Amino acid sequence: MLSLRQRALMGGIASGALSVGVGTLAVFSYIDSRVADRFDTALRDQHTQLVVGLSVVTQAPETLRDLMFDPAYRTPYSGRYWQVTSADGNIYSSASLFDATIAEPQGSPGTPTILNTFGPENEAVRTVYQKISYEDGTVWGVSVAESQAQLFAERRVAQKSLLPVFALVGLIGVAGSLLLMTVTLGPLRKLRTDVAHRWDTDEDLKPEDYPEEVSPLVDDLNQLLRRNRDIVSGSRRQAADLAHALKTPTAILRNELSGLSEAGAPTETAYEALDRIDAQLGRSLARLRAINTADLTHSRTDLVNSIDRLSRLFSKMTERENKSLEVSRDPEMWVRMDTQDIEEVLGNLMDNAVKWCRNRVRVTAKRQAGYIEIRVEDDGLGIPEDARREALRSGGRLDSSVVGSGLGLAIAVDLLNAYGAKLELSRSDELGGLQSRVVISLGTKGISS
Repeated sequence: MLSLRQRALMGGIASGALSVGVGTLAVFSYIDSRVADRFDTALRDQHTQLVVGLSVVTQAPETLRDLMFDPAYRTPYSGRYWQVTSADGNIYSSASLFDATIAEPQGSPGTPTILNTFGPENEAVRTVYQKISYEDGTVWGVSVAESQAQLFAERRVAQKSLLPVFALVGLIGVAGSLLLMTVTLGPLRKLRTDVAHRWDTDEDLKPEDYPEEVSPLVDDLNQLLRRNRDIVSGSRRQAADLAHALKTPTAILRNELSGLSEAGAPTETAYEALDRIDAQLGRSLARLRAINTADLTHSRTDLVNSIDRLSRLFSKMTERENKSLEVSRDPEMWVRMDTQDIEEVLGNLMDNAVKWCRNRVRVTAKRQAGYIEIRVEDDGLGIPEDARREALRSGGRLDSSVVGSGLGLAIAVDLLNAYGAKLELSRSDELGGLQSRVVISLGTKGISS
């Protein structure tokens, strides 16, 4: 389906072309009429001159050629002719007619009559004819003719002189259509921009800022946005309520297992199963929260602030274990992700790095062309290339010697996928251990700088 811009542009061009076309036809018709009127006026003037000249020589009409001084009358087939016919049928004509004659109309019109006929060599001519009675009693048919080629030439010259003007008018019409389209679609562009910024400011749009035709749409958008916000808030509340509801049963189970363990019963397998249940519930709740947030909101998080807060937290952990944490990040980085979600991703990656490193962990966040890249590296043993897919799988633990459920990376993958981002595992070139690379594209769904 054509966009509004394309429809407005095509409609403007079509209406402009129609207007210019109709205007061109109307003006050309007017020009043709004016040229024809001027041509006929000049022809009548020539007829009057011939009538006056004949009045002097009615008794010697052969001398009329000497009285008509126009050089065109003396040149054969020049396109300008005269002819007089006496009552007894004798014809006297200009030299330009040579041996031809001009056809005369039927009857005896007493007033100048204009007609289209043929002259020498079937040349189309326009003629003025009148039957005149002079004072000496003689009656003459007086004709003056001129080639219509001259009339057509004058029309073409006039039309050609106006074609550039109409072309300019057409261009002005197209430019006017573009301007009208820009002005007309301006409120819609403003609405689009305001909706995007509204996610940043979390404020309702103001219907009075838009034309009355757009205001109802703005009201509907406000209601939709508020409904989406309520849906997200409700989903998060339900997830939180479920998490709290499950904490009590799992706490009771842990207490029971603790009592059994103190009584000497083997509980390691039960503890591990309970840990996995807790982790799976946590992952499911995180996935539900991420999907709702990514689809229904445009949350915006200061990535620099989140990295700094997590760095302070993990710095204390690394200090207790005599390890070091290095953080390097560009300033002013924003992502369209919920703060809790991006911090859970980074927290899981940094926790794994601190847990598995020997001495050093490095966190780097940079803005690249079209995306934001976050790298979490350590100097541990890393993960073999053929085992990295298993590490990202739900519950894929590669080493059970360290406490954990094996779901940290899987949860991070779920959260990132919900926002159109991705997680890649590789070997760190500088530290030699695992490198976790998070790529958040700028401009994809849910992502913005």
